[in-house]
Amino acid sequence: MARQVSEINAGSMADIAFLLLIFFLVTTTMDVDTGITRKLPPPPPKDQEDIKVKERNVLKVLVNKNDRLMVNGKPDDISNLRAEVKEFLRNPDIHSPNSPENMPEKRKEPLNFPILGGDVWPSKGVISLKNDRGTSYEMYIKVQNELAAAIRELRDELSQQYFGMRFGQLADEKKIKAIQKTIPVSISEAEPEDIGGK
Repeated sequence: MARQVSEINAGSMADIAFLLLIFFLVTTTMDVDTGITRKLPPPPPKDQEDIKVKERNVLKVLVNKNDRLMVNGKPDDISNLRAEVKEFLRNPDIHSPNSPENMPEKRKEPLNFPILGGDVWPSKGVISLKNDRGTSYEMYIKVQNELAAAIRELRDELSQQYFGMRFGQLADEKKIKAIQKTIPVSISEAEPEDIGGK
């Protein structure tokens, strides 16, 4: 006599599959589009006058539709941009007419940070970034990365000099503010234009 095969109870299989699905959804990381972390300044008051910036205080960076870079009107390469920005903001020769001034805009005396050894004269240098509407996203991001890296490296160097650690490792709020005010993020980005034509 043939033996009967007992049926498999599949009633709980749906529950198990559902639990596995939830487990994998919870434990799996999803790809998230990341952007450039920037804190935008608040909109200026309506009655604010235009601020006049001296030509010597501006480093002009221009990217055209062919992803070619110009710094202060001269053709340049992305590999040199970080060093040029650092040199401009570090401002080794304050008496040169080509270097940015070193005095805060609305003050006639230096900023006093006892934590940095006393008086500090931050650079008034501003990086003016302008790109063509045809500039590729990759080139735009490369330029942004180089500008951000230059400021980060300058802050790291100053932090190493005074505190023996990188800027990102600082925990003391006074030290962080002193470094930030000494090396501010001074990047002005203009709205893209059709510089190179269509």
